[in-house]
Amino acid sequence: MQTGENEQALRKIIDFTRFLSIAILLIHFYLSCYNTFQQMHLTHPIIDHILWPLSKMPVFKTALMAKLNALGLLIVSLIGSKGKRDENIRAKTIVTYCLSGLLIYFFSSYLSGWLYIWATAIGYLLFMTGGGLLFRMLKLKLGGDIFNKENETFPQEERLLENEYSVNLPAKYQLKGKERNSWVNIINPFRGTLVGGSPGAGKSYFVIRHIITQHIAKGFAMLLYDFKYDDLSRIAYNALRQHGGRSFYVINFENIMHRSNPLEPETMLDITDAIESARTIMLGLNREWIKKQGDFFVESPINFVTALIWFLKKYEGGKYCTLPHVIELSLVDYQDLFAVLTSEPEIEVLINPFISAWKNEAYEQLEGQIASAKISLARLSSPQLYYVLSGNDFSLDINNPDDPKVVCLANNPQKSQVYGAVLSLYVNRINKLVNRKNQQKCSLIFDEFPTIYFNGIDNLIATARSNKVAVTLAVQDYSQLKKDYGREQAEVIMNIVGNVICGQVTGDTAKQLSERFGKINQLKESVSINAMDTSVSKSTQLDYAIPASRIATLSSGEFVGLVADDPTNKIDLKIFHNEIQNDHTAIAREEARYQEIPAVRKISTAAINGNYQRLKADISQLVETFTKTTTP
Repeated sequence: MQTGENEQALRKIIDFTRFLSIAILLIHFYLSCYNTFQQMHLTHPIIDHILWPLSKMPVFKTALMAKLNALGLLIVSLIGSKGKRDENIRAKTIVTYCLSGLLIYFFSSYLSGWLYIWATAIGYLLFMTGGGLLFRMLKLKLGGDIFNKENETFPQEERLLENEYSVNLPAKYQLKGKERNSWVNIINPFRGTLVGGSPGAGKSYFVIRHIITQHIAKGFAMLLYDFKYDDLSRIAYNALRQHGGRSFYVINFENIMHRSNPLEPETMLDITDAIESARTIMLGLNREWIKKQGDFFVESPINFVTALIWFLKKYEGGKYCTLPHVIELSLVDYQDLFAVLTSEPEIEVLINPFISAWKNEAYEQLEGQIASAKISLARLSSPQLYYVLSGNDFSLDINNPDDPKVVCLANNPQKSQVYGAVLSLYVNRINKLVNRKNQQKCSLIFDEFPTIYFNGIDNLIATARSNKVAVTLAVQDYSQLKKDYGREQAEVIMNIVGNVICGQVTGDTAKQLSERFGKINQLKESVSINAMDTSVSKSTQLDYAIPASRIATLSSGEFVGLVADDPTNKIDLKIFHNEIQNDHTAIAREEARYQEIPAVRKISTAAINGNYQRLKADISQLVETFTKTTTP
């Protein structure tokens, strides 16, 4: 700690050094311009007697030597000086003073007499002024990084960590103003991956496409929900053409390709499967019911549809157990319908409230219980839907080691509510079948995940890791998820995933992510300027590594996030903020070679309508069979 005495002694030393510099220069003037001083009668014998011996010293041996020594002592005195720091001093001003001073100071040697003295003195003063400004200049970066970007940089994983399940994305990041190469290593995709970002952030182009291609290359079976068919399905199909080993299927309700029955009776082992299927289809058709689960007028339609499904599963070995048959059966008159349903003892507890309301002539209550189910299911009464849902081109156990599959579920943004409900049923049934032991590794990828209802997604992520099921969810932000799934379910989904890759998002999503990424030590500078002195202080403090405002201003292709590791492959630097690198030219060349997904079948409108009428006839025949047996 400095004391007042030390500062005073330092000032005296500095003043004495500068005095020596000036003294050497004055003596040099007297000795080198003696004739000029003599003509002006400015000499004196006593001064001559004192200074002539000094002229023999090495300092005054030559004019250049004297000037250099004077200049050196001046620089020493300037280094030790303490003046008031001033942030308004500019480097350009300092350079101008110093350079002009040095030029005049040294080139004055070509002059003589008083011109030499004055030129040298002016050069000396100019250099002294510039040097004084140099050591008073306030060097601050307070205005150089107005968005604090450099302070918010941190080391990131630069190693390529690859295994038989990993997804590896090359990237670049900034560290203290320097660009460095890095990798986003999703080495454990079975802990769940959430890909977020507003429209245009680059979710599909920079992340999802690589998850698809790398997982197919590594032998994964796959379920791909393609919201804007066939953007992702084309990628999957052409990747599978290169690597093979799996069958490729597409469920498309507009351009019919493959057919599959999501209510396969062989895969429905007990009535809980029927309950989950009914809940999925009803909540998928009525998304606002998700937030009202448990209400009487929500659970009643679900129980009604459950009874229909389970009855058809049990009737004659399930030969009519399809969703179109369920829809047609729901439209039967109550008297005939209840006569049919009461024949199955296992659903008695489910249909008893409806039969009681009917017998007691509580028709308004009965309509309230059943009409919402009938109205919702009626939206699915389409020949195209019936045709796809009543076929059996492939089974839904997509990760069966004996017959692994890549299945694409095609949606259309213009009809997403109706198609999304049916596709949700496929997802629900596939979820039940893939989450089993001793199956092939499997990847479930959902683009625009909130557009379907996946009942039990949190349970799948939590339990499927040991069964080698990797789940990837693409969402726009937390508010979208909350709107479609409810706050509680949305929070569970956001918090249960182990890998997060997020582009530009705002609001609550950005705040949640910023808190999740945590804080880092950041260097802070502050300056205090007053009439007497200027002081600069530096300190470190913990602040958010990636603030919410930074996440809200990410560019397309720029992502933040964190990755999960596993016991055999530890990652210390899990958090990242980088720009994922795509080889745009290579991708363009690859897409130019893509082949279109081939048509599977040519089906006529007459055949589709014939199937539609046949399904209706099946239910009419079924009901007629029961009404005949009950008619006296």
